[in-house]
Amino acid sequence: MSPARDQSVVDLIDRFGAAAPAELPAATTALTDALWQRGRSTGAAPDAATLLLGRWSTFDGDRQGRLAVLLGLLVDAEYPTTDGPVARAVRAALPDLLATLTAGTPDEPRTLALLYLLGQLPDDRDRILAAAGTLALSDPDRTRLERSLADLDPDAPDLGRCWPSPSVWRLDGEEQQFDQSFIRGLTPEQVLHNWRNDTRMVRSYAGAKAYWAVRYGTPVPVVPIPVPAEDGTSSTDTGPLARYANLFRCPDCGAKLEIADTSARCADCGTTYPIVNGILALASGVRDGYRAGHDATDDLLQKLAAMPRMGAYYESVLRPSFLRLAGSNWGEAVSHADEDRYLATHLAPADAPVLDLAAGAGRWTEVIARAVGAENLIALDMALPMLNVLRARLPEVAAVQASALALPFDDGSLGAVNCWNALHAFPDDAAAALREMGRVLRPGGKLTLMTFCFDPDPVYRFFQESHYFPSRPEGMLLFERDEVRRWLADAGLRIVEEQDPETFFFVTAERTSTPLAPVPDTAASGAAR
Repeated sequence: MSPARDQSVVDLIDRFGAAAPAELPAATTALTDALWQRGRSTGAAPDAATLLLGRWSTFDGDRQGRLAVLLGLLVDAEYPTTDGPVARAVRAALPDLLATLTAGTPDEPRTLALLYLLGQLPDDRDRILAAAGTLALSDPDRTRLERSLADLDPDAPDLGRCWPSPSVWRLDGEEQQFDQSFIRGLTPEQVLHNWRNDTRMVRSYAGAKAYWAVRYGTPVPVVPIPVPAEDGTSSTDTGPLARYANLFRCPDCGAKLEIADTSARCADCGTTYPIVNGILALASGVRDGYRAGHDATDDLLQKLAAMPRMGAYYESVLRPSFLRLAGSNWGEAVSHADEDRYLATHLAPADAPVLDLAAGAGRWTEVIARAVGAENLIALDMALPMLNVLRARLPEVAAVQASALALPFDDGSLGAVNCWNALHAFPDDAAAALREMGRVLRPGGKLTLMTFCFDPDPVYRFFQESHYFPSRPEGMLLFERDEVRRWLADAGLRIVEEQDPETFFFVTAERTSTPLAPVPDTAASGAAR
């Protein structure tokens, strides 16, 4: 690092320390930009970290909170190494940091920022947890810190059940057995990769919460989405499916399906699709002549569909936390009631069936059913445990397991489509999914859509990107508003209303009578991002 560059960083640190409250956000951003860029630290970071920590006690609580987040980003840039130069500088200042932690309150922004920073020092796990134990931390904050500091046990790896915090996961015996059967099939390299991804996710959730807090204040508590208690069973009545017998098409060849009590069959291509707990499983078809495999598939589907608790759990616990992260919604700027009002306002009974696409366990299907009538509604999702919960709470709604990329309906056959909190679940195929929605809508039919966009702030965007969900293990991919608008236009959908609070994106669009634009080159939409 040249003397000139060294002095410029010193000047930025001085500016940070002397900034008036109104100037502090800009001074923090300038210092961050000099030391950190999109997950990587600059050459100035180690010396700057040592200098900043040497001045720790001279900074007020607001500055200490902002500094703790910045130092956390710099330590994170060294991961999976735990003894990099910035980590060593932080460890040298650990007595001061722990004294500050124990002098604070559990929910203040500075405490949340310190939990993010200290959670990246596993070599000092015992000291950190002892200090944190003097605070009455919430169970999510406490267990998130414990998991952030944990070491991998290769003989008994605990994978996949730690986000947004281990405390929210309470698996029964059957669910634990299902988990362990998956983990036992992984190679040691895959176990390590998944463990590190889990660790990054837990730390990034803590970082996102802390970063929001030091800018705007203490986040409000997460409000669980209410999901009615179920008895574990769902209706096996196929009447709702029979209501739409003429509507369903084979996802393999597009021909009409013949609906029976326990299965649906395509006479044209000879594919049979099971009906499980009243759910038409179009993602699990088997051609004639493969009955042995079909029987095995039926058995697995029945087991999955008989585990409704995971669907309800996702809706009530995990989804609200995801809205916080993806929607930058730590202050509850967008409430569950706001979402319900939007749907109730923008959806109305149609002359053709209404599709709730990626319906999950039915959280918003229930709202749509009140708006358009359960007898006019079809719920579609790829997850059987989710649909099983939906069937239990909404037995009058037809339920279908199928892909959003091959909707089993004729062109122009639906009066409305709702795709709520779902497009980002298949982000690499979002343009194709929107074209499918446009294809099945009749002219004048409505699409209601809620998804999320990347935060324009590079630090918060980094925390969004550092999440590795099963739908996209290489990292969460959200959208830019202009690309969603372009995809809608390409799908023959005209936006009639949109809202963009925080990083939410609410859209109502109408199917035009104009023919669809030519299908773009296969990789074009993904490569453009």
